[in-house]
Amino acid sequence: MGKVLSARDLQKAFLAGANQLNAKKDLINELNVFPVPDGDTGTNMTMTILSAAKEVAKIEGGSLKEICKAMSGGSLRGARGNSGVILSQLIRGFTKELLEVKEADSIVLAKAFQRAVETAYKAVMKPKEGTILTVAKGMADKIMELSLTEEDILPLLEKVVAYGDEVLKKTPEMLPVLKEAGVVDSGGAGLMCVLEGALRSLKGEKIELDLEFKEDSGVSALTGERKSRGEISTADIRFGYCTEFMVNGDHPFSDEEVEKLRDYLSGIGDSIVCFSDEDLIKVHVHTNHPGDAFEKGLSLGYLSKMKVDNMRLEHHEVLIEDASRIAAMEKLEEQPKSAEAPGESEPVEEKDFGFVAVCSGDGLRDIFLDLGVDQVVSGGQSMNPSTEDLCAAVEKIHAKHVFILPNNKNILLAAQQVKDILEDRSVSVVPSKTIPQGISAMISFQPEGTVEENQEGMEDSLSMVSSGEITYAVRDTSIDGREIHKGDILFLGDQGLLSAEKSISLAMKEGLEKMGEGEILSLYYGEGVTEEEAKALEKEILEYMPNLEVEVHAGGQAVYYYLLSLE
Repeated sequence: MGKVLSARDLQKAFLAGANQLNAKKDLINELNVFPVPDGDTGTNMTMTILSAAKEVAKIEGGSLKEICKAMSGGSLRGARGNSGVILSQLIRGFTKELLEVKEADSIVLAKAFQRAVETAYKAVMKPKEGTILTVAKGMADKIMELSLTEEDILPLLEKVVAYGDEVLKKTPEMLPVLKEAGVVDSGGAGLMCVLEGALRSLKGEKIELDLEFKEDSGVSALTGERKSRGEISTADIRFGYCTEFMVNGDHPFSDEEVEKLRDYLSGIGDSIVCFSDEDLIKVHVHTNHPGDAFEKGLSLGYLSKMKVDNMRLEHHEVLIEDASRIAAMEKLEEQPKSAEAPGESEPVEEKDFGFVAVCSGDGLRDIFLDLGVDQVVSGGQSMNPSTEDLCAAVEKIHAKHVFILPNNKNILLAAQQVKDILEDRSVSVVPSKTIPQGISAMISFQPEGTVEENQEGMEDSLSMVSSGEITYAVRDTSIDGREIHKGDILFLGDQGLLSAEKSISLAMKEGLEKMGEGEILSLYYGEGVTEEEAKALEKEILEYMPNLEVEVHAGGQAVYYYLLSLE
């Protein structure tokens, strides 16, 4: 390799790093401190980097700039969970330093490591030491020190990665919760997987790439992807073709060019994602006329990565074996523009405010819709939606300003990135970290208020509710000096573990006593709990807390037996 890192070297190393993380993601998941069935650091980081890896893998003979743009753009759009967002920011900062060079020497790489860390730290409100950030910073400091005397790339990176491993091993000494659980930081371990895979490639090892995320039956149901389309009626599919493509220009696209394209797409369809990355425009639209979308794109440049899916046909293929009905639907879709239903292209009146909320479960979804939420994104613990998922939801709403309610601390950073991508939309994030906080925020919304007044009021409402979650332990561990065994029922509050018992009843009693004072308790029971069981638990609660007003709702959420709010 010598003294420079070429575009081809970087491409192969990045793909090898993504491959290594994909292979080790389950082990990374196991490092999560809390032993609940939502250990998803490995999953989130893997899905984030694979989003970028698939873009990088398509490039043939590309320049360093092209490789870096694919790494940065792909990871930004695919970022999931806090760990995934931080990884995407590390990649984003690293690639920014390489955009203007044809190849990277040791000094350039050192600067890239430094910029990666600076970018990632800025993305986190309150950075903690003993995390992925600490591991990244340690390596950035080390490479800056070594680059002054070490010019050869391979020995330089070997020393840097070895030092990263040393920092990772020290993370339990920096975060007591890691030490007590007997694990190193999961995010830091994921980052080291990426770098170790990249280093193997740079050493010349032959690596069999597998860049397909392997989902088990549980994960696929929890990633926001639709496993079954049985709940969807073709009557609800207003625009039948899911159309995607990239516009490739000979110049960086201006905001005005992108806005004009987005306005055009709004006139022929919905579910629009349209944003630029210098001389590329990414387009996703649901429309009845894919050709019109392609033609408009061609007016700006040449097209690539074109993809059209017939959503109505896919629906029938899954649910219906009646060939005549499929043929009839195809015939209907082949009719010319003049055959469109009356009023189909009429513009939708823009309202002042719109809302996107993230939750899991039909019951919770219905609650948010009843409160006025426009788009509900399927997600929560173990199913963190990507930044691109949230962007697509925002794009569906015809409103002057859109509030996003992530309702989970691990989705907050991904939500905040939406503003960076949808620069022409007025978007803000209400930092709700739990479902009860999101509900409280929606209840406090005032239609006659301004954006600023509602942002402040909704944020203030978050502190008015105490949240609780009841789930089970997936392994033996120790938290806050308390021994926990696999199968124990855990009651988690806003500040951490409140109870660990052998039954839901006992865990609920101890947990409620520690939640603090309140008058109204709302119980949202999950998909594995019957209404009769929830009502029986309500009766028990009233026996030892007779002054409480208890409300029981069907939440339908995965992972958690119950979600609770105390006000």
